[in-house]
Amino acid sequence: MNAPDRYERFVVPEGTKKVSYERDTKIINAASFTTEREEHTIGNILRMQLHRDENVLFAGYKLPHPLQYKIIVRIHTTSQSSPMQAYNQAINDLDKELDTLKNAFEAELSKHSRDY
Repeated sequence: MNAPDRYERFVVPEGTKKVSYERDTKIINAASFTTEREEHTIGNILRMQLHRDENVLFAGYKLPHPLQYKIIVRIHTTSQSSPMQAYNQAINDLDKELDTLKNAFEAELSKHSRDY
């Protein structure tokens, strides 16, 4: 079959950055972030987190092609913020949310495992 090897979906090739940044030359406070080896799951979570930021005017993502394992996140912000700040804040907020979810899950799991 012509399908690429499965590991190509997850392993970032040597010499390739996980995330690259490209400023938009036509729109002020707009940029694109290309994230290698990610798909809809991360793209949609990140997009939704960016929409929670009041300084973000637009946030969207796309997968250029089904056989290219990368997402392109596009961010347009107000003059009070930059796309880089919004992106970093969204990543940090998601990290905190996932830590909270993990701790709550582990607390419930330990509570129920004592019962058995």
